[in-house]
Amino acid sequence: MHEEPITITVAYHVAPGRESDFRTWAMAGLAAMSRVRGYLGGGVLSPGEPGSEWHVVHRFTGQNSARDWEESAAGRQWSAHGERVARETGCRRTRGLRAWFNGPEAPPPPPRPTPPPKWKLWFVNMGAVFPPVLVFNLTVIPYLGGLNALVRTLVLCLSVTAIVTWVLMPRLQRFLKKWLYPPLRALRGRHRRRAA
Repeated sequence: MHEEPITITVAYHVAPGRESDFRTWAMAGLAAMSRVRGYLGGGVLSPGEPGSEWHVVHRFTGQNSARDWEESAAGRQWSAHGERVARETGCRRTRGLRAWFNGPEAPPPPPRPTPPPKWKLWFVNMGAVFPPVLVFNLTVIPYLGGLNALVRTLVLCLSVTAIVTWVLMPRLQRFLKKWLYPPLRALRGRHRRRAA
């Protein structure tokens, strides 16, 4: 059975001031890997920002070739020497060609919060709609008594809907956010901890 190529990406935190030593060490390792049967190539990816992780990427024809390198005396010696300049922070193995064409996998998004119960939504809507309807009925409707009922109702609906949509509802939702979505803060906190 034909093996799929395997790409190994190893992340390292490089000690400050040892970046040049790390690059020399990584390139020496890639040169040593090139003498292993089944080695397809590799490289060193430097971070975009200071203090970020470096990555050493190497590719073999299959898991057996990768294991031959890792279990060889040269591979173990190279890994041991690297501990002086950097600390390994993660390793990812990808089979096939996906690693060359796909970017790094993003962490899963936090779970979507469940919508609030209907009775809470009813309460917030009543809190937003009742005050302007009451004020409008007490102050404006008496002056519109001579108008057709359809026009009066249209003016009432247009005015109240505008006030509720752009003034009252956003403020009420902000004010009652913890009550409407109690687990939301906890979910975001868990997601931040998992991503860190």
